[in-house]
Amino acid sequence: MDPNRRRQPRGGRRSADHGGYTPMIVVIDDDPRRRDISEAILAKLRFAVAPFASADQAISAMHALRPEAIVAREEAAAAIRDRLPNDRGGNVIPLLPITDDLAAPEALVEALRRLLKSDAQVG
Repeated sequence: MDPNRRRQPRGGRRSADHGGYTPMIVVIDDDPRRRDISEAILAKLRFAVAPFASADQAISAMHALRPEAIVAREEAAAAIRDRLPNDRGGNVIPLLPITDDLAAPEALVEALRRLLKSDAQVG
């Protein structure tokens, strides 16, 4: 693996981002297969990805990771919604609940990009 991976062009980059910047995305899913698929899709598009099996594991690590967004199955999203930490600017980290209609890779990536774009416009 390239030690300067963060310097490569990122599919998750936005026009206002600094060079080499990549959004950190937390993926929460108790099914290892689905979690691995989500992680692979996002990593291939050069998002930084931190996968977790449970909302509790993710919450305990989020203060150190400082993610831009959280992608979680509906069950985990419901469990984590009231416990979301704040991002660097004091805003609640945006959450994308994964439903069956977002199971396709293109749908997942498009929904995540819309979420990040709308969050950037609000913040």
